Amino acid sequence: MADLRVEELSASTIVAVNTLSLKPGQERFIAPESYAIAATVVDPATSWQRVILDDDEVVGFVSAGFDEDAPHEHFRSVLWRINVDADDQGRGVGRYAVDQLIDEARARGFDHLNVIYEAGEGGPDAFFRRVGFTPVDETEYGEVVAQIKF
Repeated sequence: MADLRVEELSASTIVAVNTLSLKPGQERFIAPESYAIAATVVDPATSWQRVILDDDEVVGFVSAGFDEDAPHEHFRSVLWRINVDADDQGRGVGRYAVDQLIDEARARGFDHLNVIYEAGEGGPDAFFRRVGFTPVDETEYGEVVAQIKF
Protein backbone atom coordinates (compact mmCIF):
# COMPACT_ATOMS: atom_id res chain seq x y z
CA MET A 1 0.00 0.00 0.00
CA ALA A 2 1.50 3.24 -1.04
CA ASP A 3 -0.78 6.02 0.12
CA LEU A 4 -4.34 4.97 0.96
CA ARG A 5 -6.94 7.64 1.47
CA VAL A 6 -10.70 7.87 1.50
CA GLU A 7 -12.72 10.33 -0.58
CA GLU A 8 -16.39 10.98 -1.12
CA LEU A 9 -17.83 9.23 -4.15
CA SER A 10 -17.88 11.68 -7.07
CA ALA A 11 -18.54 11.92 -10.77
CA SER A 12 -14.82 11.43 -11.38
CA THR A 13 -14.64 8.17 -9.38
CA ILE A 14 -18.00 6.53 -10.04
CA VAL A 15 -16.91 4.85 -13.29
CA ALA A 16 -13.90 3.30 -11.57
CA VAL A 17 -16.12 2.01 -8.75
CA ASN A 18 -18.42 0.34 -11.26
CA THR A 19 -15.47 -1.45 -12.86
CA LEU A 20 -13.88 -2.88 -9.69
CA SER A 21 -13.14 -6.54 -10.34
CA LEU A 22 -14.03 -9.50 -8.16
CA LYS A 23 -12.32 -12.80 -7.53
CA PRO A 24 -14.09 -15.82 -9.04
CA GLY A 25 -17.13 -16.77 -6.94
CA GLN A 26 -17.46 -13.42 -5.15
CA GLU A 27 -20.10 -12.10 -7.52
CA ARG A 28 -22.83 -14.17 -5.87
CA PHE A 29 -22.30 -12.29 -2.61
CA ILE A 30 -22.59 -8.76 -3.94
CA ALA A 31 -25.23 -6.62 -5.65
CA PRO A 32 -24.15 -4.17 -8.35
CA GLU A 33 -22.55 -0.96 -7.07
CA SER A 34 -25.36 0.99 -8.68
CA TYR A 35 -27.71 -0.36 -5.95
CA ALA A 36 -25.55 1.17 -3.24
CA ILE A 37 -25.01 4.39 -5.14
CA ALA A 38 -28.79 4.74 -5.56
CA ALA A 39 -29.11 4.85 -1.75
CA THR A 40 -27.41 8.25 -1.75
CA VAL A 41 -30.15 9.61 -3.97
CA VAL A 42 -32.80 8.16 -1.66
CA ASP A 43 -31.40 9.78 1.50
CA PRO A 44 -28.07 11.59 1.22
CA ALA A 45 -28.26 12.71 4.88
CA THR A 46 -27.99 9.16 6.20
CA SER A 47 -25.90 7.54 3.46
CA TRP A 48 -22.07 7.46 3.55
CA GLN A 49 -20.40 6.53 0.24
CA ARG A 50 -16.65 6.63 -0.12
CA VAL A 51 -13.96 5.39 -2.47
CA ILE A 52 -10.62 4.11 -1.29
CA LEU A 53 -7.71 5.34 -3.34
CA ASP A 54 -4.14 4.08 -3.46
CA ASP A 55 -2.31 7.15 -4.70
CA ASP A 56 -4.80 8.19 -7.40
CA GLU A 57 -6.16 4.74 -8.30
CA VAL A 58 -9.59 3.65 -7.02
CA VAL A 59 -9.02 0.31 -5.28
CA GLY A 60 -12.20 0.05 -3.20
CA PHE A 61 -15.65 1.30 -2.36
CA VAL A 62 -17.51 1.41 0.95
CA SER A 63 -21.14 2.29 1.57
CA ALA A 64 -22.81 2.70 4.95
CA GLY A 65 -25.88 4.14 6.56
CA PHE A 66 -26.30 6.12 9.76
CA ASP A 67 -29.85 6.71 10.90
CA GLU A 68 -30.50 6.82 14.64
CA ASP A 69 -34.24 6.85 13.90
CA ALA A 70 -34.25 3.67 11.80
CA PRO A 71 -37.03 1.37 13.01
CA HIS A 72 -34.68 -1.63 13.32
CA GLU A 73 -31.51 -1.36 15.39
CA HIS A 74 -29.44 -3.26 12.82
CA PHE A 75 -29.99 -0.41 10.34
CA ARG A 76 -29.01 2.52 12.57
CA SER A 77 -25.25 2.17 12.05
CA VAL A 78 -24.62 -0.28 9.23
CA LEU A 79 -22.00 -1.18 6.67
CA TRP A 80 -24.01 -1.88 3.54
CA ARG A 81 -21.22 -2.91 1.22
CA ILE A 82 -17.50 -3.02 0.83
CA ASN A 83 -15.76 -3.85 -2.44
CA VAL A 84 -12.03 -4.12 -2.91
CA ASP A 85 -10.68 -4.73 -6.39
CA ALA A 86 -9.59 -8.35 -6.85
CA ASP A 87 -5.97 -7.34 -7.51
CA ASP A 88 -5.87 -5.31 -4.27
CA GLN A 89 -7.50 -7.81 -1.91
CA GLY A 90 -5.25 -9.02 0.90
CA ARG A 91 -3.25 -5.77 1.11
CA GLY A 92 -5.16 -4.13 3.97
CA VAL A 93 -7.47 -2.00 1.81
CA GLY A 94 -10.62 -3.50 3.33
CA ARG A 95 -9.34 -3.11 6.89
CA TYR A 96 -8.45 0.51 6.11
CA ALA A 97 -11.98 1.12 4.76
CA VAL A 98 -13.57 -0.39 7.88
CA ASP A 99 -11.30 1.72 10.12
CA GLN A 100 -12.38 4.87 8.26
CA LEU A 101 -16.01 3.85 8.61
CA ILE A 102 -15.59 3.25 12.36
CA ASP A 103 -14.12 6.75 12.69
CA GLU A 104 -17.18 8.15 10.91
CA ALA A 105 -19.57 6.15 13.11
CA ARG A 106 -17.82 7.43 16.26
CA ALA A 107 -17.99 11.01 14.99
CA ARG A 108 -21.74 10.56 14.54
CA GLY A 109 -22.12 9.34 18.13
CA PHE A 110 -22.44 5.59 17.54
CA ASP A 111 -20.60 2.98 19.62
CA HIS A 112 -20.94 0.07 17.21
CA LEU A 113 -21.31 -0.82 13.56
CA ASN A 114 -23.40 -3.64 12.06
CA VAL A 115 -23.01 -5.55 8.83
CA ILE A 116 -25.48 -7.93 7.20
CA TYR A 117 -24.19 -10.52 4.76
CA GLU A 118 -24.86 -13.89 3.21
CA ALA A 119 -22.73 -16.69 4.60
CA GLY A 120 -21.17 -19.25 2.29
CA GLU A 121 -17.95 -20.62 0.90
CA GLY A 122 -15.94 -17.80 -0.66
CA GLY A 123 -18.12 -15.19 1.06
CA PRO A 124 -17.16 -12.28 3.29
CA ASP A 125 -17.46 -14.01 6.69
CA ALA A 126 -13.71 -14.56 7.21
CA PHE A 127 -12.94 -10.95 6.31
CA PHE A 128 -15.54 -9.52 8.68
CA ARG A 129 -14.32 -11.72 11.55
CA ARG A 130 -10.68 -10.73 10.87
CA VAL A 131 -11.48 -7.03 11.18
CA GLY A 132 -13.41 -7.56 14.43
CA PHE A 133 -17.07 -8.20 13.61
CA THR A 134 -18.86 -10.85 15.68
CA PRO A 135 -22.11 -12.52 14.58
CA VAL A 136 -24.97 -11.41 16.85
CA ASP A 137 -28.16 -12.32 14.98
CA GLU A 138 -29.67 -13.65 11.79
CA THR A 139 -32.23 -12.07 9.46
CA GLU A 140 -35.47 -13.77 8.55
CA TYR A 141 -33.79 -14.66 5.24
CA GLY A 142 -30.87 -16.43 6.94
CA GLU A 143 -28.32 -13.67 6.49
CA VAL A 144 -25.73 -13.09 9.20
CA VAL A 145 -25.95 -9.92 11.28
CA ALA A 146 -22.53 -9.14 12.74
CA GLN A 147 -21.41 -6.25 14.93
CA ILE A 148 -18.22 -4.53 15.96
CA LYS A 149 -18.20 -2.44 19.14
CA PHE A 150 -15.77 0.41 19.70
